[in-house]
Amino acid sequence: MDESAQDLVTTVVISHNGGESLIESMARHRGAVILVDNASTDGAPDAVAERYPDVRIVRLGSNLGAPARNIGVSMAGTPYVAFADDDSWWAPGALDRASEVFQAYPDVAAVAGRVVIEPDGRPDPICALMADSPLPARPDVGGRAIAGFLCFATVVRRDAFLGAGGFDDVVFFAGEEERLAIDLLSQGWELLYIPDVVAHHQPTAVRDRSRRRRLEERNRLLTAVMRRPWPVVIRTVGQALREAEGRGALVDALPRLPRAWRCRRPSSPLVERRRTELERSSGQSAESR
Repeated sequence: MDESAQDLVTTVVISHNGGESLIESMARHRGAVILVDNASTDGAPDAVAERYPDVRIVRLGSNLGAPARNIGVSMAGTPYVAFADDDSWWAPGALDRASEVFQAYPDVAAVAGRVVIEPDGRPDPICALMADSPLPARPDVGGRAIAGFLCFATVVRRDAFLGAGGFDDVVFFAGEEERLAIDLLSQGWELLYIPDVVAHHQPTAVRDRSRRRRLEERNRLLTAVMRRPWPVVIRTVGQALREAEGRGALVDALPRLPRAWRCRRPSSPLVERRRTELERSSGQSAESR
């Protein structure tokens, strides 16, 4: 490769009250870094500004959720953008490898990496789902076609990301990748899981896991309304009604349904067949998050 990842990739980090996790993880990033701060009140962005003067910091007046990443991508001056959260970072050489894939395969919009959970170094279970996906293997590139990804462990082609509209404020946060993945695939782009592109994740404790699951379920419902065929929407609603958590998610989704309806643009039949194949093989897999 003629150019290094430092010339080709910008890392966009979003944070909201990331605290020490943000401050410590920032030391691990290389090359151009843009921190988009979602109205933190813990002083962490000030500490980053003091310790890492080369980091460009965007301080938002309110918490925009996942769409805050769109601002960072629009500011990036490189053809590729690596995402990170305030508790994640990329392994040495990972972004060089992702850049090689993008340069060799101009139809690839996103490279999803293998996630190593710290501090014990165990693999994230989602990696097994992507590695064992029923979608075609890509031995030419050492990976596999996928239909979804984890944002903090993904590198995107900047123009493709912006062309697909980035993340939306209907979903806001948690499961925001699903609608974007559908749109990229519908536009003819490929998404690949490349296991030798490695991201590290040291997640902070989730204080209310039930609330997080309810939020993810709400967003799955909203994404279905925006992009899935009506039979899938009806099935998704039916599944939610079977459990108290799902019924709560339906209630939470109601105020956002008018916007989801206005954004409705069902995916192409080819993309829907791909998603159906995945769901049949592994149930409602984490890959659709």
